[in-house]
Amino acid sequence: MRIILGYVSAVLAAYLIGCIAISQGNIAAIVGMGFDVTLGQRLETAWHDVLNMTALYLPIIAVAYLIALPVAALVIKRYPDLRRLGFVLGGFVALVAIHLVLKQVFGISGVAPTRTVMGLVLQGIAGALGGYCYYRLTTPKTAGSDQPA
Repeated sequence: MRIILGYVSAVLAAYLIGCIAISQGNIAAIVGMGFDVTLGQRLETAWHDVLNMTALYLPIIAVAYLIALPVAALVIKRYPDLRRLGFVLGGFVALVAIHLVLKQVFGISGVAPTRTVMGLVLQGIAGALGGYCYYRLTTPKTAGSDQPA
């Protein structure tokens, strides 16, 4: 059950952070064209994206994590001291791979901000944070501590 909870939490965390990064990347392009964008508009746009990208981006992230987390777990079996780093890097690679594979296979950048290095790195950071959530929720606690082993 801990693995399922970790997986769902990781996907949702990566999705939430990734959507917000996409929103702000798109707004940065608008601001770069000379338009003013208020904090309220930024928040409204982020909320809109979080609610409306569920049909496409959320399942893509879920599939990417279905591949990345078991692969990371296999590597971690060989190097158990790198459990945290393994899942964080696995999440990072999962989200970056989504955009690189879309570009290479279909010739498209489905998410405009990922056309820049910064946008791609921000998606990777979203994935890394999701990987960290997975690590935190799936690592057994040590006796007498609230911290993972």
